Amino acid sequence: MPRPVHIAFLGCGFITRVHCGHLRRLGPEVAVGFASRDLAKADAYRRDFGGFAAWDGYEAAIDDPRVDAVVIAVPPRYHLELTLRALAAGRHVLVEKPAFPAMADYLTVLEARDRAGRVVIVGENDHYKPLAVTLRRLLAEGLVGDLVFAHFTTIAHRLKAADDWRNDESMAGGDAFFEEGIHWLHVAGSLGPTIVRAHGYRPAVSPEGPDRRAKSLLVSFTYDSGAVGSLYYSREVPSLLRGLRLSKLFGREGVITFESNGGFVVARRRGQLPRLILPGFRDIRGYQAMYRDFVNGIRTGQPPEMRLERAIEDQQLMDQIMATAAEVA
Repeated sequence: MPRPVHIAFLGCGFITRVHCGHLRRLGPEVAVGFASRDLAKADAYRRDFGGFAAWDGYEAAIDDPRVDAVVIAVPPRYHLELTLRALAAGRHVLVEKPAFPAMADYLTVLEARDRAGRVVIVGENDHYKPLAVTLRRLLAEGLVGDLVFAHFTTIAHRLKAADDWRNDESMAGGDAFFEEGIHWLHVAGSLGPTIVRAHGYRPAVSPEGPDRRAKSLLVSFTYDSGAVGSLYYSREVPSLLRGLRLSKLFGREGVITFESNGGFVVARRRGQLPRLILPGFRDIRGYQAMYRDFVNGIRTGQPPEMRLERAIEDQQLMDQIMATAAEVA
């Protein structure tokens, strides 16, 4: 059996705990360690997840010769600095989404990655979740024929606390859609046809409550196939069971209806009975598949699916959306 890939988490917050819970499924393929500006916190994570090390500060982890790769799990404001530092030290990098606040940052990292000859993957777990894989397969099989409309809905009432760092756009890189809606923008653009134009429409921002961000956005977009679509995103509108919502893909030969979180898919082709599909619950958020892709990239040198170039396409769309949303605000 090959030596485990030794991964150091830079940052010990909520998302690190989420990642590590899924990493356990990879068994002996990986060994994990934890770095924090608070050594006691890093050591608590080491104990909780059976880590091989805890470090007092991020630089100590990056410079540890036992470390093969780092996961950058701190607010986006610090992603560029830590990514460049890790690549310069010869480490592979998984950087949480949204990877960087600006396109110039992506291009800087692209050059550093190629110079270092290391793997950089953006932590867009939704790319790997069973729902996205199922939708890509159904469209590739031609179940709905030519795609006409794509309609995505992700609406829930999930406000952040007043002291959450996401309330500070200089830390988060942008508003709620920038920080989290990027998941849905990626899924919409990864199903087969490519999104070539996108436009954002931002409703008036509520001044009430502890969550001060702009929390809702409507996006319209056009695919290179000629199909058009819409994406409704909100974290201030109640929804059934705190997040149950339906999305649809309409084609000239059929319709795909899916629960937006990936619970189920109903595929209906003209002249046929509807077919219920359960994409899968074991890795419903795609984290395990994402890490398998990362580890495979490190071991084989093969580019991961969520390589920087793919994330740059998402950022280009995000730039269009934010620019047009600002025009109509």
